[in-house]
Amino acid sequence: MEKEPQDQTFKRALGLFDGTMLVVGSMIGSGIFIVSADITRQVGSAGWLILIWALTAVVTIIAAISYGELSAMFPKAGGQYVYLKEAYNKLIAFLYGWSFFAVIQTGTIAAVGVAFSKFAAYLYAPLSDKNILYDGGSFKLNAAQLVSIATIILLTYINSKGVKDSKILQTILTIIKILSLFGLIIFGFSLAANAEIWNANWADAWSTRSFDPKAGVWADVAGKALLSGIAAAMVGSLFSSDAWNGVTFIAGEIKNPERNVGLSLFLGTFIVSVIYILANLMYLAVLPLQEIATAADDRVAVAAAQPIFGSIGTYIIAIMIMISTFACNNGLIMAGARVYYTMAKDGLFFKKAAVLNKASVPSWALWAQCVWASALCLTGKYGDLLDFVIIIVMIFYILTIYGIFILRRKMPNADRPYKAFGYPILPAFYILVAIAICIGLLVFKTSTCGWGVAIMLIGIPIYYISKPKEDQDS
Repeated sequence: MEKEPQDQTFKRALGLFDGTMLVVGSMIGSGIFIVSADITRQVGSAGWLILIWALTAVVTIIAAISYGELSAMFPKAGGQYVYLKEAYNKLIAFLYGWSFFAVIQTGTIAAVGVAFSKFAAYLYAPLSDKNILYDGGSFKLNAAQLVSIATIILLTYINSKGVKDSKILQTILTIIKILSLFGLIIFGFSLAANAEIWNANWADAWSTRSFDPKAGVWADVAGKALLSGIAAAMVGSLFSSDAWNGVTFIAGEIKNPERNVGLSLFLGTFIVSVIYILANLMYLAVLPLQEIATAADDRVAVAAAQPIFGSIGTYIIAIMIMISTFACNNGLIMAGARVYYTMAKDGLFFKKAAVLNKASVPSWALWAQCVWASALCLTGKYGDLLDFVIIIVMIFYILTIYGIFILRRKMPNADRPYKAFGYPILPAFYILVAIAICIGLLVFKTSTCGWGVAIMLIGIPIYYISKPKEDQDS
């Protein structure tokens, strides 16, 4: 029988800068380069495009600074899973962990892997999803799927060798993509900004229209159709701004976690939010709204690179996005396995996931995550994977932040090195906005978001079947 490791076997090798780079690196993946096309098609104006990103920035930063209180109270591996267990019970924590493994983390890793392959194919066409390698009727295997899986396997291998190597890779790639994004924004404004295009885009800044790609026409929307468009638009921006909580999962490896986890959450989300809003303002300065909405394969950044750098610019952007998605998945893979490790320690996941290897990382959990994320690469399209993920993510963010209110009553005298900024107003504001978004998603995107919720609820019977009776009420 393998000896169960203790939390202290994790090495505290990550500082504030490393934590901030993990937050930034995990957040900036493929979304900012792609989803503005769909947002523009849904809401149809410059004002609404920026408002969607600004609202996303506000709720993300509020959530991050609220999590700071929880991370300071429980500075150990497992993050959100631990917070839910302390605020509620093992069932709620299990549902999160189950959803995290089944959909949230693995689905995000798969979606980012699919995005990597999309831009790899831009550089080398045979890597495209149009290159069918096996046709079994209902199941088709294409080259892009193999590329996605190969990157996930490679990054899992690197992470299994220890946190030091993955930390160095994460920091280097994140710095490259931050500098690249700022470079794209600066050169966009300085070399290709067009006053005529900018003025035209803002001439009717708050009109509410939707674009039909097949008919190639805009149509005015209001009422239910507008709400549907906003809900659909929020999926992309929220997904692009997600994964910021990954640093809480590796709190057991952060130096001075009571201070550094919360601070890295704030710094990371703030940096990314500024970059995202500036990038979209740059798109509006360089491209007519119609071209943003109709960018080939939704590659808005590639379309913007054309007037900035010329034809060579499209290849520069493709390489930049490949670096971005690669770094994003490195952070996701690193953080995800720590949740399964903590679940296994509680008897809520496979026992082998609670074992650390010689490099002090949960390698079995890493490889289990790799297998399931790879399987999702074979089944999901980018957009469907986003819908599946975001609805469950939002539900558990609501529960976690409401957990702050519960813990203030439940543990009034607990040590809180940091208290949630703006409590109770800002956390309450987040909960109300997030509930409204979830209702909108369930009403207007039932076919995909509904399945995401169904997968989460399947975890309830699994919990009661798999757990001894004495643990079910704990």
